[in-house]
Amino acid sequence: MSWTTAGDLKAQLQRRWERGDLLRTLISGETLFPLRLSLSVPASSELAAQFAAVRAWIGGLSALPQVRIEWREFRHAVLGAQRLPQSAWIDSLEQAVALLGKRRELTGFSELLALTHERQPALLAWLGKRPLQALALAGQWPLLLDVVAWLQAHPRPGVYLRQVDLPGIHSKFIESQRGVLSELFDAVLPPEAIESGHSGVSQFAARYGFLDKPARIRFRVLDPRLAIVPGATLPDITLDAASFAKLDAPTRLVFITENETNFLAFPEVAQAIVIFGAGYGWDTLGQAEWLKRCAIHYWGDIDTHGFAILDQLRSRYPHVTSFLMDRTTLMAHEALWGKEADQVSHDLLRLTATEKALFDELRDKRIQPGLRLEQEHVGYRSVTAALQAIAGDSLPRPDA
Repeated sequence: MSWTTAGDLKAQLQRRWERGDLLRTLISGETLFPLRLSLSVPASSELAAQFAAVRAWIGGLSALPQVRIEWREFRHAVLGAQRLPQSAWIDSLEQAVALLGKRRELTGFSELLALTHERQPALLAWLGKRPLQALALAGQWPLLLDVVAWLQAHPRPGVYLRQVDLPGIHSKFIESQRGVLSELFDAVLPPEAIESGHSGVSQFAARYGFLDKPARIRFRVLDPRLAIVPGATLPDITLDAASFAKLDAPTRLVFITENETNFLAFPEVAQAIVIFGAGYGWDTLGQAEWLKRCAIHYWGDIDTHGFAILDQLRSRYPHVTSFLMDRTTLMAHEALWGKEADQVSHDLLRLTATEKALFDELRDKRIQPGLRLEQEHVGYRSVTAALQAIAGDSLPRPDA
């Protein structure tokens, strides 16, 4: 049967609830009721052929006290005078929530509205936009309003989240609610209190003027004569980005690699350091103006993302050159090829002609679909040969 059942009527209303339409009327003042529900009824031929089923169907609809049925009276050729439902209506929000069993939720949302109207009326629009999310946050809503009020009183505070001192609120609570707090802050704070260049949960602190964990750069000194850390030979050092930017060492060559084992096994090179890369995050290096005076050589995976990372690095340091990211290296290690699951498809505008040719081959699957050679699979002899070509006499002799 294609007739609309009592369960179908309830499902129509449930979809309205899940879209937030019902709760939204408390804020918008939208006239949603009386609400007509879609109703498919038996045809005249079905009435005679399935009379008992039609009577049971009518009984099911009539058993819903919250639904107002409009009837159509007519004379059937066989059965005589008959009456069938013509339309179904929900006349009020109260009837809708009663049918759905959502009275408690309606009461809770009404309380949220009253509290928000009293403390943060600018957030009523957010409640109207996300009523079900607000309802899910009902237990935390007073605390969220406390955090919003605190930041309004202390815009761009310049402190760590740990230093926000509010009764019953700790930094882990704020961290766990960064997504919703971002939306609430954006709704109430003036533009000058928001750093619009930062977005997303990972940049929450920077966007609203909190202190964040300093970005760190890890590097190894490849020349024992570079006394960056007194008393240490070829040290493995981690510095915050600001301290790294202030380094004043006679560094001529800078190598960047994405693999930790390669980073640790990198051979000695005069006046050189090697940096443990950070994938698609080069903002930390961007503060180090002294890198512009160095020859920078990047070694990444031979796949589309490896070239995309190289392309992004060149947006900071256009003079970067790549090594061990060429077709010769790729073909020499065919036995160790892997698969790149999600390839970069957009054009990369900062690659050299040779790099672009290989990138296009990878992206267009001309050699093999999803082809990838991870940098840790490149033989060590290939590494030393490539470094010899770059650094020449700066590399130690094998018998040194």
